[in-house]
Amino acid sequence: MHCYTNVTYSTKTFQITHHSLSLLDCGTPPLDTRIVGGQDAPAGSWPWQASLHRSGSHFCGGSLINKEWVLTAAHCFSSTSTSNLVVYVGRLSQQGSNPNEVNRTVTQIIRHPNYISSTHDNDMCLLKLSSPVTFTNFIRPVCLAAPGSSFYAGATSWVTGWGSISTGVPLPSPQTLQEVYVPVVGNRQCNCNYGVGSITDNMICAGLSAGGKDSCQGDSGGPMVSKQGTRWIQSGVVSFGTGCAQANLPGVYARVSQYQTWINTQITSDQPGYVTFSSSGTDSDLSVSCTGLPDPTTTTTAPTTTTTTTTDPTTTTTTTTASETTTTTKTALATRASPTNTTTKAAPTATNTTTTATSATSTGSPTTTTMTKAATATTTMTTTAPTTTTSTTTAPKTTTTTKTAPNTTTTTTTAPKTTPERKWIYLPL
Repeated sequence: MHCYTNVTYSTKTFQITHHSLSLLDCGTPPLDTRIVGGQDAPAGSWPWQASLHRSGSHFCGGSLINKEWVLTAAHCFSSTSTSNLVVYVGRLSQQGSNPNEVNRTVTQIIRHPNYISSTHDNDMCLLKLSSPVTFTNFIRPVCLAAPGSSFYAGATSWVTGWGSISTGVPLPSPQTLQEVYVPVVGNRQCNCNYGVGSITDNMICAGLSAGGKDSCQGDSGGPMVSKQGTRWIQSGVVSFGTGCAQANLPGVYARVSQYQTWINTQITSDQPGYVTFSSSGTDSDLSVSCTGLPDPTTTTTAPTTTTTTTTDPTTTTTTTTASETTTTTKTALATRASPTNTTTKAAPTATNTTTTATSATSTGSPTTTTMTKAATATTTMTTTAPTTTTSTTTAPKTTTTTKTAPNTTTTTTTAPKTTPERKWIYLPL
């Protein structure tokens, strides 16, 4: 059974779904002392940040979503073996003392059953800790974006992790947790950047068009969050991208708001807190167009028409006619402009073996046209007295046709495709 709390920010009220009183505090770091434009994250600013270690070395990030579960990326794990796997929370630096941290081993790795490594779709994974952690000023769960959340192009987001500071350049000692601001890039624009069909509804993109700020190797599985009122809400899980911080090639993240049902199926008690994030204004991404990208589709259905006709006092005829509605939906999943090899991003570590996963891109399906017509239903009830003349008028049939706007082709110049990378490093079991 779900419990709900209404939280009002300014003039809007948002509903938080929670299953324990402790999760009323999700997404609220007590030590929220942000340095705008800074590099090092202040201690306690991101208390849900987790560091995943295999055989003593950091290889991926994650986020604490309740006292014994961590959300991360499926591509961080080539198997479900928990051997030598340790999760740290409350950690600030990978080197030196971390007085506020605790660590747990992992008893279960649950990768999303529909994860596809070649396309990076459904890049989600849950880790069950060996025992619950205690919430402190430095250890606290993040709120998760609920279904129906809207992150419009330009929405302010932050990404955190211990990954490389640029491609092939590891984070220098003492390897303090990094934070970076990146605006959301709409899925239409992101598809134009990476090749139409490569960015699915299960993904969300973020980055600057000029490049320069991004997640990188070693950040995989870590959180991308946005602030609403006093709460931080996780919108994405670091997944993949082409290089790091390249112009017109934003980072790609698994879209958290798509997975509440799956997460709650795995976590049956003390379930995470979910908050609906709502962007204001209009989404500029709806006006983006490039070769092969389908136009946004809007479908309108005509209302039912009811006509009642009454003749002389002894005869009443009631006729209800459903309007005939013709809806034409055009879906064009065009093939990608050019094939792109995709790899996740990984931070260099002290391990002896580094493997970079490579995958081929998917090809969109051909154009599909679906036409649906609603049947016309007529119900007539007539009672006629002798010698009575009856005149009945029925409203004409209404036909409404909804069509998408014709495709508009805009020439878009994208950066030359290099190799997209998963943002992790594979550590042998």
